[in-house]
Amino acid sequence: MFIIIGLGNPGRRYENTRHNIGFITVDQLAEKHGIRINKIKHKALVGEGIISGHKVLLVKPQTYMNLSGQSVREVVAYYKPKLSNLIVVYDDVDLPMGRIRIRPSGSAGTHNGMRSIIYDIQRDDFPRVRIGIGGERKMRLADYVTGGLRKEEKKLMEDAVLRAVSALECIMEKGIQQTMNEYNSKEPVLRKAGNGANEEAGDPGRKRVNEAMKKEDSEKND
Repeated sequence: MFIIIGLGNPGRRYENTRHNIGFITVDQLAEKHGIRINKIKHKALVGEGIISGHKVLLVKPQTYMNLSGQSVREVVAYYKPKLSNLIVVYDDVDLPMGRIRIRPSGSAGTHNGMRSIIYDIQRDDFPRVRIGIGGERKMRLADYVTGGLRKEEKKLMEDAVLRAVSALECIMEKGIQQTMNEYNSKEPVLRKAGNGANEEAGDPGRKRVNEAMKKEDSEKND
């Protein structure tokens, strides 16, 4: 079994903010493979299904970001997975916007959610997929990461989420090393705004991600 954990904050206030890219990615993976993340277990929303012939548990901790480890600790204690099959997806302010990086292990860096996980399970030797949200900011870090994406950022993040989903599938199919070789060298490409409608029409995945990110804009105007 693979366990894929997307990090974020629960509640409408935080939907589709920079800090919730982990949630968005897991939601996109679930939708692509027909998995419903609708059960409440282990202080998380979870869903089970099959991806690339493997049984998969998708997890979205509902503890708020800084306490993510509480949920992950319960998941690990209950399912007892091989740590190489425990994959965490999250935003990284130290990576340029739209870039993704896959690693088999490592420290938490500046990410409080990862710091909580490593503290609670007392291990750091599990794979992670980091999605860059770094960029120019004239505000406190906490306000930046919990803020909504600007128009020009959304185009990069649509592509980043789709690449992260493909990378997760690749890890399950080919392993972490091959996935690192294939995805760590890829650079984000800023698409021209005028091509957006045509691209969405021909790519259901990008259209779904775009619609998810538009959702917050409409809610803010309610």
